[in-house]
Amino acid sequence: MNKRSIGIVHTEIMGIPLPDGDFKLERGGTLSRVEVAFERYGKLSEKGDNVILVCHALSGDAHAAGYHTNDEKSVGWWDNMIGPGKGIDTERFHVICSNILGGCKGTTGPSSINPATGEIYATNFPEITIGDMVELQKKLLDLLSIRRLYGVIGGSAGGLQVLEWCVRYPDFIEKAVCIAATESLSAQALSFDIVARNIIMADPLWNDGYYYGRDIPNKGLSLARMIGHITYLSKESMDVKFGRERREDRERSPFNTDFQVESYLDYQGRSFVERFDANSFLYITAAMDSFSLTERGGSLDEVFRKLESKFFIISVSSDWLYPAEQSKELAENLLISGKDVTYCNLASQFGHDSFLISNSDLNSLIYSFFEDPYSSNKKDQIFDEAHIKDFEIIARMIKPSSKLLDLGCGDGSFLQKMLIRDSVSVHGIDIDVKNIIECNRKGVSVFQVDLDEGLGMIPDNFYDYAILSRTLQEVHKPHLVLTEMLRVARMGIVSFINFANWKQRVVLSIKGCLPLSQKMTNKWYNTPNIHFLSLNDFKDFCMENDISILEVVSIPNGITSHIFTYLKRYNIGADRVIVKITKK
Repeated sequence: MNKRSIGIVHTEIMGIPLPDGDFKLERGGTLSRVEVAFERYGKLSEKGDNVILVCHALSGDAHAAGYHTNDEKSVGWWDNMIGPGKGIDTERFHVICSNILGGCKGTTGPSSINPATGEIYATNFPEITIGDMVELQKKLLDLLSIRRLYGVIGGSAGGLQVLEWCVRYPDFIEKAVCIAATESLSAQALSFDIVARNIIMADPLWNDGYYYGRDIPNKGLSLARMIGHITYLSKESMDVKFGRERREDRERSPFNTDFQVESYLDYQGRSFVERFDANSFLYITAAMDSFSLTERGGSLDEVFRKLESKFFIISVSSDWLYPAEQSKELAENLLISGKDVTYCNLASQFGHDSFLISNSDLNSLIYSFFEDPYSSNKKDQIFDEAHIKDFEIIARMIKPSSKLLDLGCGDGSFLQKMLIRDSVSVHGIDIDVKNIIECNRKGVSVFQVDLDEGLGMIPDNFYDYAILSRTLQEVHKPHLVLTEMLRVARMGIVSFINFANWKQRVVLSIKGCLPLSQKMTNKWYNTPNIHFLSLNDFKDFCMENDISILEVVSIPNGITSHIFTYLKRYNIGADRVIVKITKK
């Protein structure tokens, strides 16, 4: 048993009181009796303000973490994420996970007894939606006296539940994490579900869903699982894991090959049949397919403007079932609607199911997002003197109550300082996942975006200011970055090291080598700087591209530099430069 696991846990099953007589469903059906299976981990705080709800995916259940027995095979489906010191830290949070409505692991579903007839529901079970699943979860929380969620998190079908939670109960949730999901399924994702359902219903043993107590449609459910599992993986992971390797111990037939991948899919199909109900598969996938945030009418913007949660949208780079661009588009729509949203594209070769596999980056991303940014010195960050001075100058250029975008925001230290000052609304952009984690820790919202690909997700003049601090010399397409900067913001503030400073010239002329200093410690072969510009270079660029310079601050370093700047020889005297610009 994993030492960092929460240990042995037990699934609870609770009947939900229905004061109005029935549990009313969105599509018009009703249930006169509902039971919910759930598990709880970690201690509930005295204020009850540390609850995180975990929403499981299609084939998951309430057993998210820990072990039911000492057998390793009884481990919860997200044990690598939930536990002491893990992404969802049970030393800080009280975690609840319940089996969804329509499931087959203790919560009322098509394999449950219909109180009206005394028989199993089968396909007489009413049609359900993601909204119905959320309503049942809410009733469970009410019964447990949970008045507010610190966080709700889920991947795939669990991510759909997260979004539905935020729409239905916008003031009930502080933080929401949606992984590998989007506001509605694509035509491709729908197609796989439709084929899988038809395969199950084509199995002669399905018998219109009334197979309980008889031979069950194993072949249809097994094949449906095989199809689904292919979509959960990626080409890269399948090539690495199987390639075209063969099994020597397998008996061949003309149509039954000995490839390792076939054996793997056979195993996935057989094991799924042992633990899942075919009718539950039909009902849950149909609910996923019908999910859409706009199906009740109105645009996404109208839906999102009512939301109050802080969002973290995570996609997976190799996911082709819910492609990264769909999750990014979801995050972009939240951003445009004025929501506090962070987006990260998790690098993984394992496809859609990557969020279920142990991943240190994902653990760190989720742990940091659920951290309190104002606890235990997280506001304090050590800067060198030059950075402190630069930040003070830039901060003075920004008016209170402004909207601020930091391009290449790093660990978010400057944005955090601006966030707690003068009611400035801040957002960062950075490519490094380690910086996304640090921004999360500081409570700073950030998008993982490559600046060299542009800022197409941001509307024109969306921000008052955009900052490009010591980043211009590192981007591959400075013209594009500066153009985009002044498209999305009314004003830009650019800071950079002035490579025409007299010290740089002297070192280069005497030694004939790239100058090294406290600010430039890299040598020519590992420097991140690919554009060595001066103040005059930048002025020429602005003139050629119809950019107005509103303010220039030349920062000297040392007596000689001060003398040059006093004499207004800024291009030779300035060690660093901060320029405020706008479009003409």
